[in-house]
Amino acid sequence: MMIMKTIRTDLCVQTGGIVCLFLAGLYSVAYAEGAYPQRPIRVLVGFPPGSGTDMVARMMGQKLSPILGQTWVVDNRPGANGVIAAQIVARSVADGHTLLALSVSHTMNAAVYPLSFDTVQSFSPLMQVAVAPLLLVANPGLAAKGVAALIEEAQARPQTIRYAISGLGGINHFAGALFSHMAKLQLVDVPYKGGAQALNDLISGQVQIMFATSAIGLTPVRSGRLKVLAVTTLKRSAWLPNIPTINESGVPGYEMSTWWGFVAPHGLNNKTIDFLNQRFDDVLKQPDVLSHWQSEAASPSAIKAQAFEALLHSEVSKWMGIARQAQIKGPTE
Repeated sequence: MMIMKTIRTDLCVQTGGIVCLFLAGLYSVAYAEGAYPQRPIRVLVGFPPGSGTDMVARMMGQKLSPILGQTWVVDNRPGANGVIAAQIVARSVADGHTLLALSVSHTMNAAVYPLSFDTVQSFSPLMQVAVAPLLLVANPGLAAKGVAALIEEAQARPQTIRYAISGLGGINHFAGALFSHMAKLQLVDVPYKGGAQALNDLISGQVQIMFATSAIGLTPVRSGRLKVLAVTTLKRSAWLPNIPTINESGVPGYEMSTWWGFVAPHGLNNKTIDFLNQRFDDVLKQPDVLSHWQSEAASPSAIKAQAFEALLHSEVSKWMGIARQAQIKGPTE
């Protein structure tokens, strides 16, 4: 309670009392009858600091901490494409004080990893918060200036073009393997422990291309350290209208995108789920949050609990099929 009072007092002083009544209403709901949250909220991220999922978790936490009246603690547990963090959350108490920040990669893991938990049933889905295209980015030293030229070069020199992936079975892996399969190429995947590490080696020229999330790929593109060849969505991004799609550049039907969201351990009560859904929704409507997503070519999605659970089921089924089609294999195969 002392933390809540201090935060509320600071915000009142800084804003001249404008937000006091609003926050007071939120706090009264949160703390009525000794309700949630009663202590700091631990949010596990299955990827290193600087990854797209980590950035989403931290941005949401900055906005949610003063609203919830508790500290939002990001706990990075990288490894096995997010499986390690997911396993910890699946085994945690379902009281709303332990959450998992996840990306679309979470729904791909069942296709390539032996799991000790169920990708959907072991969790209480909370909300999908944003969606974004991937960017096919390349080291400036790569001669190809577009997808058609990249395909031509890869066909002429099989197994010489290396693409970085942030983990076996993750979104970068699926995107590259599907591209290689559909374009009939022999590309070489190079796994890393996270997107930031993969991006660093791409910039230094250790690998030639990467299917990067817009959250981490746009900054080096804008600074000239990387060049972008295409976006992976079926149609051009509204935020990046001058960048062609892979679909229109020689690989018809190619489509891939990423998303981020939050889940809790299975069994979280509906009252807490509804409470968190509303708080997430409030944050996603804030103008500076909308501006932030737009700057990263992303869009807030606000798909709430029930609909998010249905989406998770459909995503697992979809990636199972794509893994078979593109022969995507995990570390034990």
